[in-house]
Amino acid sequence: MLFAAREGRLAALDGLARSHWLGGLTNSQGSLEPRLAALAHLRRELLAGAAPQAEAWPWPPPPVAQALAEAMAGLGLQRYCSGQQELTDTVLLSILFHLDFIVDYVDRGAAEDAALRMAIEAFAADWRQHCGQIDELVEVFGMVPDECEHQRWDRMRGLLQSSGWQEVLRIRRLLEGLPELVKIIRALGRSRPSEDDAAASQAVVETLQPAIAQRAEARTVRVPDMPGETRGIHRSDRIARMLPAEAMLLGHPRLRLVWHARRAERTLLSYEDDDRLSEIRLHQAPVLQPRPGLQPAKRLESGPILVCVDTSGSMQGGAEAVAKAVVLEAMRAAHAQRRPCHVFAFGGPEELVEMELAVDAGGIERVTQFLGQAFRGGTDICGPLEKVIAKLEQERWQLADLLIASDGEFGATPQIAARLAVVKRELGLRVQGVLIADRETVGLLEVADSIYPVRDWRRYGGANVDSPIHTHRLTALYFPGALRNAANQQATVSGAAASAALLEGERRSDPGAQRRNGDEPDGSKNP
Repeated sequence: MLFAAREGRLAALDGLARSHWLGGLTNSQGSLEPRLAALAHLRRELLAGAAPQAEAWPWPPPPVAQALAEAMAGLGLQRYCSGQQELTDTVLLSILFHLDFIVDYVDRGAAEDAALRMAIEAFAADWRQHCGQIDELVEVFGMVPDECEHQRWDRMRGLLQSSGWQEVLRIRRLLEGLPELVKIIRALGRSRPSEDDAAASQAVVETLQPAIAQRAEARTVRVPDMPGETRGIHRSDRIARMLPAEAMLLGHPRLRLVWHARRAERTLLSYEDDDRLSEIRLHQAPVLQPRPGLQPAKRLESGPILVCVDTSGSMQGGAEAVAKAVVLEAMRAAHAQRRPCHVFAFGGPEELVEMELAVDAGGIERVTQFLGQAFRGGTDICGPLEKVIAKLEQERWQLADLLIASDGEFGATPQIAARLAVVKRELGLRVQGVLIADRETVGLLEVADSIYPVRDWRRYGGANVDSPIHTHRLTALYFPGALRNAANQQATVSGAAASAALLEGERRSDPGAQRRNGDEPDGSKNP
């Protein structure tokens, strides 16, 4: 109880973060108890997303509180701080920091009003830049990235002011003109079934279909007068079942006539017999009959994403911009759904860069550096495909899909194409191609299951021209035999077999060669 009164003055510290204690205790504006209570009240309101009202603040003095409240309302800080504890604590630290400079401005010769205005303007300028950078991050990634500490924003601020980040913003705006590309990237992966059916994947299932069937119905029929069970006495004309008293009438000379009259009238007292027979009747009725049928399976989506992006010299210009947009959207989609994303940027032989793009400070730095560089070099698809196959052997990436963004000016070796086909068949890998060119190529057709063409890629490089050809499917339409599919492979002979057949044809067409080998032109041997 000795220190209870003195500790009661500091009770408001329980509602503040530990980082606020020093600034709250030593700030030059106002007195201690109102300052701590105001900071705790302001913290609660900002976390709740409410706009602070200066009239309810016990601190700072009314002129300072009014100017500060107007600056915070103009910036909309309550919208950014709602539910964001770290950002709210950073705002309070900034308030303490800038208000503490008022006495310094006065000591340097500024008037009270001018010192107040300078402190509020410095606070507003600082947070205007900070909020603008938060808006840019939300525009690009849909949310503020992980591990971006607001209290240590200097590293992120330098990154967001770089020329590479400006390229990221330009690429993000480019995606607004490619909505179909965004949809394709979000459907990559095979972790869970979607609402859409996969027409290419059908399974044989038992389905119930309406039909007409003969249904058997059993019933019991009562047959009167059939010997079976004696139920009682009734009147009838059945002599075999009449009572003995009726039979005695036949022995009397006159009552005999009475018996005949009763028999004619069917009023003889007789035992009542009947029996029940069971019968089965067939009738037609509608039924549901199970029958095997093909049913499209649900499309799988929302799994890990593997991206191979072509960075060769032929991609410079608009194609380069579209390829960078593919990488950025893959990163956005993966982060929004907590999916891993790995990018292989490939050029010529031995020119392969791997990046795992998590949306954190390191991931933003990597993607900013990648999107800010120019594309150059040759094209070799075999290296990245080998890396992709190796990735798919790891448990974390077994449900991944592959996206290839390229102009298609490459060709995989038969060995790599065969290995990729085995992976597709055994693991269910799907390869989505994004064609950034005027027409598809044999190389892209052989590795991709489906191709999405971006035919107006020139417009994204500043050239306002259309594609010079009417369709991107020129190869499949006019040169179907050039594709390395199963039918073409079965109908194609090897190079050694073709060479042997050619030599055999030349030998048969040259009589001199036949005589030199001991053969006659008619096929007989020369002795």
